[in-house]
Amino acid sequence: MIGKLEGVCAGTTPDGAALIDVHGVGYAVHVTAPTLARLIDGKSEASLFIHTSVREDALDLYGFETGEELVFFKQLTSVSGIGPKSALGILNLSEVSHLKRTIMQGDAVALTRVHGIGKKSAERIVVELRDKVSSERGATGGARGVDAEVVDALLALGYRVEEARSALKELGGNDTDVSERVAAALKYLGSKQTR
Repeated sequence: MIGKLEGVCAGTTPDGAALIDVHGVGYAVHVTAPTLARLIDGKSEASLFIHTSVREDALDLYGFETGEELVFFKQLTSVSGIGPKSALGILNLSEVSHLKRTIMQGDAVALTRVHGIGKKSAERIVVELRDKVSSERGATGGARGVDAEVVDALLALGYRVEEARSALKELGGNDTDVSERVAAALKYLGSKQTR
């Protein structure tokens, strides 16, 4: 089983998958639209976590830039009636943190924007994943109040949970204003990247 691919994006296949060239071997990998845009525009190597979908008539690869995306994709495909293409369509809607928040809030309507996901399928996703997503959010540090809002803001900006928690730990617990703590966290994270 393929767990990760690192190579260069050599374009796309006729059906819209990214073609990842790994030392002369081209792998057709289905990715989200934002990931595909970054791969085509990027000059650096592609590094994707891979989910292999095996069916009687096909062997498909699905690629994700982060482990969090891969885990959420697997959670989506664990829901009855949601296949890999539908799960990828859901991931095209927004960032994983926003999608999880949507599920926790019970907003099934937002999920119906994906082709092939009707009202009943969207409600099934919310019902089956709400507890899993909520327990994950609690496991990300149990932040409450201001810190929870700061973590949510950083996740929405694309930072990983570990990065957000690290920034909060550095800041301590003095400020009670969310915007000030977010600004301070961004300053800290920015200084880490320039080192």
